[in-house]
Amino acid sequence: MKTILHVQSSPRGQESFSIRAAREFLAALQERHPNAKAETLDLFAADIPAFTAPETKAKYAVLSGQQPKDAAGRAWKRVIQAVERFKSADLIAISAPMWNFSIPHRLKDYIDVIVQPALTFSYSPQSGYTGLVTGKPAVLILARGGDYSPGSGAEALDMQKPYLEAILRFIGFTDVRSIIVQPTLMAGPEVARQKLDQAIAEANRRLRAAHHRD
Repeated sequence: MKTILHVQSSPRGQESFSIRAAREFLAALQERHPNAKAETLDLFAADIPAFTAPETKAKYAVLSGQQPKDAAGRAWKRVIQAVERFKSADLIAISAPMWNFSIPHRLKDYIDVIVQPALTFSYSPQSGYTGLVTGKPAVLILARGGDYSPGSGAEALDMQKPYLEAILRFIGFTDVRSIIVQPTLMAGPEVARQKLDQAIAEANRRLRAAHHRD
């Protein structure tokens, strides 16, 4: 493993449970892969392309087998750069809080940029959709104010983890793992701290197990 891309999607800094869990996980991961380079893409600070009219025009040109031109062509180059940065990593870690049962808008914006025809997926009438980002793992590091685990009675409201898993699998990931911190709000700060510690301990346990299999 040479490169790790951490896609960070909370604006709360060190107050964020997803960011804190991600930092602990990445530190443990780099202990096991000391030569790996980790990069954080902070979506609330990064200048990711806006997916507006020129980008949409370019996408439909590509879907039609054409080359985007003029303003659409220039916009498409920025999309390609964002996708190449994403695809160049050997491991993708996405940290995200649950917002309104789903994901923050900046993470959805980023997904709308990188999920593109001919770049991260292809389509043919014979085989349907095929993901093009293959051969690398993804780790979801998710925080929720409430408890949405199976049997909680609130699992049907979880549109965070299922969506992220589905979109990653759509573009080719087959190894998608999750670290979940919950509840971070509804049961008070002491329970939240305990749940964070438990999530970090479980992540470290999985890393040790994976290291022994290598």
